[in-house]
Amino acid sequence: LMLVPAVTMRSFSEEFKTGTYEVLKTKPITTSQLIAGKYFASFFVVLIALLPSLLYVFTIRELLVKGDLDAGGIAGSYVGLCMLVAVFTAIGICCSTFTSNVIISFLLSAVGCFIFYNAFEAVSHIPSFSGGVDYYLEQMGISNHYKSMSRGLIELKDVVYFLVVIGIFLSITKRQLIKYQYYI
Repeated sequence: LMLVPAVTMRSFSEEFKTGTYEVLKTKPITTSQLIAGKYFASFFVVLIALLPSLLYVFTIRELLVKGDLDAGGIAGSYVGLCMLVAVFTAIGICCSTFTSNVIISFLLSAVGCFIFYNAFEAVSHIPSFSGGVDYYLEQMGISNHYKSMSRGLIELKDVVYFLVVIGIFLSITKRQLIKYQYYI
């Protein structure tokens, strides 16, 4: 929740602050290619930061006296973690386009990730929303979809949810960058 905003906070906000965004726009790349480059660079940096956690899996497997690890559960957890990182990266890249201040970008991203992870589930537990609306509110949040994947259950609806949320935040990013070009 803090690593991804720290990685993505400088994506576009630093470009705006230093004036290098104008230089980037003179290059023969489209806005979508620029967003994709920044998105995948940040995504892979966070994935590389998560790689040492695989050492725990191998260590525990070797230290087991009896039985075996649940390989499906572990694989599902890592797939869910990758999808969670992908969504948080999209949120962080999007929040980076809202301001030229890096600290504000970090805070917006951290709050945005927290809200999209926890808020929908918390609001669904309000008693006045019980009776049908609570289910739909809970389905809108990241937490519900991540929890089912972290148990090893990878369903198409969860993968589609993560891809749709990523698409929404990257399209907001593109819209912000196009809007920023008119202010230059």
